[in-house]
Amino acid sequence: MSTETDTKVIAEVRENFGKGFARRLRAAGRIPAVIYGHGTDPVHVALPGHQVSLLIRRANAVLELEVAGREQLALVKDVQKDPVHQIIEHIDLLVVKKGEKIQVDVPIIVNGEPAVGTIANLDSATISLEVEATHIPEHVEVDVEGLEDGTHITAADLKLPQGASLVTEPETLVVAVSVPASTLAAEDEIAAADEAAAETQAASSEAAAE
Repeated sequence: MSTETDTKVIAEVRENFGKGFARRLRAAGRIPAVIYGHGTDPVHVALPGHQVSLLIRRANAVLELEVAGREQLALVKDVQKDPVHQIIEHIDLLVVKKGEKIQVDVPIIVNGEPAVGTIANLDSATISLEVEATHIPEHVEVDVEGLEDGTHITAADLKLPQGASLVTEPETLVVAVSVPASTLAAEDEIAAADEAAAETQAASSEAAAE
């Protein structure tokens, strides 16, 4: 028996379209979607709302669809949400095949702590990779443990998952380690205060000598 978090999803082919019908679908706990790709005609379907909402929490989720008794793999290509209520309004699904290479944007996760007094700035939140459709990594990790101010990590420096190749330009900046601007400003203020105090002390000494 399948569970709500199974990647196998029963998609019901729908013949009716329009905003009114889509609203009724969502009210019934279904999500309107379209399946396209590989030279096939687009197929409009309705997906089980709760199950699919859980599955697409993962970036680049691949669903095992059953459409009119036929099994098909599909990559979640686009999710349209209501900007206010964050309700899923529509999903675009791209047909993929086992063993097929596809391009996807994979999230980057930063691990570790850089040198004391510095911060690691994530300049690129995702990286484009070419991977097998059925072996899409959830994320790519970047280790910044102990890195000093001025360290730059580019796309070419990343350790990619097995079987993945880089699509993003190799010189693309991913992480930059730096001293926070607030820290630099505070240091400048302290230096300016010390300089002013030194000048005041020097002036007082000259006055006393006179």
